[in-house]
Formats: sequence, structure tokens, C-alpha cells
Amino acid sequence: MEHLRARGYPVPAVDEVSDDGADLVMERIEGVPMVEELGRAPLTVLRQARVLADLHRHLHDLEAPDFLTPTPLGQGDRVLHLDLHPLNVIVGPRGPVVIDWARAGSGAPETDVAVAWALMSAGEIPGGGAKAKLLGLGRSLLVNGFVSHFDRHQVARQLRAVVQWKATDPNMSEKEVQGMWRLV
Repeated sequence: MEHLRARGYPVPAVDEVSDDGADLVMERIEGVPMVEELGRAPLTVLRQARVLADLHRHLHDLEAPDFLTPTPLGQGDRVLHLDLHPLNVIVGPRGPVVIDWARAGSGAPETDVAVAWALMSAGEIPGGGAKAKLLGLGRSLLVNGFVSHFDRHQVARQLRAVVQWKATDPNMSEKEVQGMWRLV
């Protein structure tokens, strides 16, 4: 995170690291997750899709440092977050800040975009009825708005490998995995 921060990428500052490197004390970021901001201001969905795409592009402009582990999903020398979606972007007074860097690695930018596409497309929508349909429409606008900022066909070629990888993640529900496979 400090490597990215030094290059102008919006991440929390790291204030302290334990001797074993397992614990971090980070700057407190004021704001709300982008997904909550979308709930409060649904008419900003296309603007938020562009903000998310810009965060991906800015990140992928950065060459990965040697200490960053290559992703299991192909070759590349760019920094990847591998979980960069609206739950991991805090929107506040100083703009968007990206959190949750546990899966970061080096690889091809299309892989990172494909991960975000799959996760956003497959996330479970709570409830049912008209509210769920409205949330589903909002999600479609967000996902399609986000993907429209990239070469859709190039990113889509990464989806099968991404979903095979994410399907092994114990944090993914069966419904989410099925949703990702429907996208493929």
C-alpha cells in the first residue's frame, strides 16, 4: 500500500506494521463504501461506474514491484487488486480510497477487470419483489457502465479462468458461483 501511495494511488496510509508483518495500523478513512453511496444516490450509478473504471486504469498503469506475487491467472507486470469492486472503495471528502489489499498481485489488467465484472455480476441481491428487481437494474447499469470503459471482448476472454479461480474461494456462496458461471 505504501508503494502505491508513493505513486499517487488512493490508499490508506500505513502507520505501523508489526514485527512479523501480520498486523497493520492504517489511517482511518472517512466516508462510506461505494455500494452504500450508490444506495443513497442511485442516479450517480454511471458516474460511480466511471470512477471504478478510473481506479482500475490508474492502478493498472503502475508497474508491479518485484516483491509482489504473480497472480495464478496469467502473465503480466501490472499491479492488480483482484477484489476491486464497490465494497472495497470508500467514497469520502477526499475522493475514492481503495481498501482490502489482501489478494493483490502482479498480472494482466484484463484479469483484474474480469474479476470485478464477475463479482459485481454475481453478488446476491437481498430480499425479493420489486425492490430486488430495482436493485438488479441498478447493478446492471453499474456493471455495464464499468465494463464499457474497457475492451469488453479482451476482458471477456479472461472470465472463464477468473471464475474457475473464484469458484474455489470458500468465501463465495454457491449462488454467487452459479451467477459467475452464468456470466461466462
